[in-house]
Amino acid sequence: MTALQPLVVGIGASAGGIPALEGFFRSLDDECGMAFVIVTHLSPDRKSMLDRIVARYTRMPVLTATDGLRVEPEHVYVMPEGRFMTIRDGALWLHEDDPVRRERKPVDVFFAALAEDQGDHAVGIVLSGGDSDGTLGVRFIKEHGGVTLAQGRDGSAPANPEMPENARASGGIDFFEPVEQMPARLMQIRHDAVTPAPLDHEQEASAQVQQEIAKILRSRTGRDFSGYKAKTFLRRVARRMKVVGCATPETYLQRLHDEPGETAELFRDLLINVTGFFRDAEAFEALRTQVIARLLDGRGADEAIRIWVPGCATGEEVYSLGILLHEALNDIAHPPRVQLFATDIDEDALTVARAGRFPAQLLTGVSPERRQRFFRKDGAAFVICKEVRDMCIFSPHSVIGDPPFSRMDLVSCRNLLIYMDAGLQDQVIPTFHYALKPGGYLFLGSAEGVSRHAHLFGPIDKRSRIFQSRGHDGAPRRLPMSVEGMALNHTASPHSRRIIATADRPLRKLVEAQVLDRHAPAHVVVTTEGEITFYSSNTGRYLEAPRGAPNRDLIDMARRELRIDLRAALRQSQKTLRPAMRQVLMLENEGHDGFLVEIVVEPLETSLSSEPLFLVLFKYLSEAQPLLEQIEEAAPDEAQEAVERELRELRERLQSIIEEYETALEELKSSNEELVSVNEEAQSTNEELEASKEEMQSLNEELTTINGELSSSVEELDRANSDLQNLYAATQVATIFMDGKLVIRNFTPAASAFFNLRDSDVGRPLTDLASHLDFPGLEARVREVFQTGEGFEQRLAAQRNDQSYLVRLMPYRDHGEGIGGVVVTIVDVSTLAMAERLQRKLFTELNDRVRDLLAAAIDMTSGARHGAASLDAFADDLTKRLHGMARTCELLIETGWTTVPIDALVKTGLVEIDPARVARISEEIRLRPRQALQLGLILNELALGAGRGGVREGEAPVIAWRLEEGWMTLEWQERGGSSTGMARRIEALATRITALGGLGEIRDTAEGPLFALRLPLET
Repeated sequence: MTALQPLVVGIGASAGGIPALEGFFRSLDDECGMAFVIVTHLSPDRKSMLDRIVARYTRMPVLTATDGLRVEPEHVYVMPEGRFMTIRDGALWLHEDDPVRRERKPVDVFFAALAEDQGDHAVGIVLSGGDSDGTLGVRFIKEHGGVTLAQGRDGSAPANPEMPENARASGGIDFFEPVEQMPARLMQIRHDAVTPAPLDHEQEASAQVQQEIAKILRSRTGRDFSGYKAKTFLRRVARRMKVVGCATPETYLQRLHDEPGETAELFRDLLINVTGFFRDAEAFEALRTQVIARLLDGRGADEAIRIWVPGCATGEEVYSLGILLHEALNDIAHPPRVQLFATDIDEDALTVARAGRFPAQLLTGVSPERRQRFFRKDGAAFVICKEVRDMCIFSPHSVIGDPPFSRMDLVSCRNLLIYMDAGLQDQVIPTFHYALKPGGYLFLGSAEGVSRHAHLFGPIDKRSRIFQSRGHDGAPRRLPMSVEGMALNHTASPHSRRIIATADRPLRKLVEAQVLDRHAPAHVVVTTEGEITFYSSNTGRYLEAPRGAPNRDLIDMARRELRIDLRAALRQSQKTLRPAMRQVLMLENEGHDGFLVEIVVEPLETSLSSEPLFLVLFKYLSEAQPLLEQIEEAAPDEAQEAVERELRELRERLQSIIEEYETALEELKSSNEELVSVNEEAQSTNEELEASKEEMQSLNEELTTINGELSSSVEELDRANSDLQNLYAATQVATIFMDGKLVIRNFTPAASAFFNLRDSDVGRPLTDLASHLDFPGLEARVREVFQTGEGFEQRLAAQRNDQSYLVRLMPYRDHGEGIGGVVVTIVDVSTLAMAERLQRKLFTELNDRVRDLLAAAIDMTSGARHGAASLDAFADDLTKRLHGMARTCELLIETGWTTVPIDALVKTGLVEIDPARVARISEEIRLRPRQALQLGLILNELALGAGRGGVREGEAPVIAWRLEEGWMTLEWQERGGSSTGMARRIEALATRITALGGLGEIRDTAEGPLFALRLPLET
């Protein structure tokens, strides 16, 4: 990273991303020198307000991205709805999102483009979200030297942790921390992690740095990285330097010395974990048809098939091979045992491989049939079945430093050799050859090959990178220690290949071996390409090592005068599958001497290899002698015959050359046709991929549209649910929703007071719960409402605490007006019942009062009529009585017709006598309205009568009252007058005294007559 080029920070978020973005931008300095691009999952049908929301948390300009908009530092860009976005040459580019085929992984798309465009200036941040979007994108960024972060659970944890957790599980996250700490981390990366020294510019210095770091890694991890390709190695080292903030290789070397933890982090970054299930499906299909079928052919239950998978990483390739073998074993009655030895130097990757548990996004290469057959779903992940898992043995092992496995039928090492330099490959490939049985198979990646080791492996399917081990000399294989040692083995003297006799070897075999070794003609075994796979002794007279790199091609190694005839004979034998012979004059001593050699080429019958082999013999025909002597000794006829023979041979050679030319031309035409065919297949595959992409986009669009609609519906449902909950809380009405079987589907909090309901009771029958209601026929009524569709309500009598309830049963109708259940509503009507009781009581009291008033009016009228001497006197007396009754009624109105104090009642009744003249007033007693009305009328009558009954002038009656055991005693003492006159007045009041349930008594005292009235007090 340079100070001139700013960091471009891509931020991916989904569900729950708004709070995370708020926490991030609130903690970010506005003058940070970085650009930010926000990519989220948006509904195409709703206008995005994300730019306005983010603008609340930062003073940096927040812009909605447009096509071709240049990314500037200290700006924030937001992807609009209905589009997906990429970045190219520092500018944002929008792509129309097909409404039918929507892009479901916009974060992955942008992160991949960001990695390619910005390289080590790219930063990827994965925030809260409920999907795996971003998992692949962060791996792209990390591979291109960028830095990746994900929202951790500490601090403000993500609302939906799936996106950051999936990204972390993929191994593509450098920093897993809360959003509030991310701005400080970015500032550290921006200011401290400048571009490391150009390691790859000075080759010698770069090599020295690599060796120093490899030495530290070897001492602490036991793994040797000195043979890794320098460009790959140094690129990963440079990335770690940027992450930890080291500006020079020297400071990073010192950090490696001081911090063992950084060594472990660098070790993890250097490990190659690029793998997948059935990666390159056509190659696996070729392996199934061309190799696995041969491995199983003729094998029984007492035999074993051994397979080695070095560099297995997290095990996807191993389990892919296991699935292929398990499918093939099902067709065999007595199948052999299968052992898959999977090795790697990454212990963490082996732990994942042993678990055999993979997220769904890693199973994209597995067909639905295989996924259903060989995997078991476990939550959101898939676990490999036990049958395949039992085939696999995982162990830590270095293909470079540890002894190899042996007696393997197949070695599968895909996409590991491409990270090794030529020297390390020259060590590893012979190791694979040693590990394989003769005729074993090697399965490599699409970018790998064995061209420099063609003497060890022959091609089975070049396109699929399937090769077969060569081992036709019958000699025991030795563990290759170095390339030079192997080259010496191939060019060793013939005597080094002699077969040594032992004491237990039969004499016949010893004789045959010695004859072949010393007296048989020199010979070699070659493949159809002319590559030598076996040498006999005494070949030095006919073959010589060519100049340059080691070469085992027969034509290149043959002496010059042998090459034309040797090529012609080999071509003829390959074409006819019969022996072909040629005689050649070999020259010696700078052409002065010569001898005849017969070349014989014939097919070799062997079961050690499926590849055709040919035996080439060099038969010596005559001793060497000077050519001039041979010419002089030859007769003229013989000379003529020799010339003619030479001419015939020249013609044959010419014809052979012509045929070879035509054959080569045909091969070129065939190769051209193959290339055309491959191109057509590639175009067809590309079209299929485009079609699949369109289908996936269509599916993604549909899902996004549905998701948008569901999101809108969920929001509306949330609002409705919130309104409903608030309505339940505000009304405090007990409501229970049930289906036709009385199973509870929902209830309000107030219903818990009647049935002891809890949230866990949803789904239980209401009849299983105890009820505080006295409603024994509830179940029958509910079933009746469900069947008839007619509502029912019933008021329950007063329950505990004098509470009354109204139970209402109504049918629950769905959208189709069908009855889907019953709604039980319980309303507390205690206040209404109390009001009704009070109303009835008021009506009763009103009736009683009206009757009492009417009765009093009749009595007053009757009394006034009997005591009046004239009509005027009658009217005057009646008026006074009515005024007295009115005053009593006013007193009752003032007290609200509740209770009346007796002292106020006495004062009101004695207004005619002047209440100030009352001698004494006793204790406080309050009377109910009915008693107060009657007693007021009685006091008024007594007061009016006292004025006419002979009471002495100036003497006021003495009134006293007291309360004794619920009875009130009122005494009316007059001074003067007679008890006879009082008796007549009291007799007129007898009806009222009786109506009050009272008792009256008249006594003569020294002061005058006394009337005592006893009344029971009403409660």
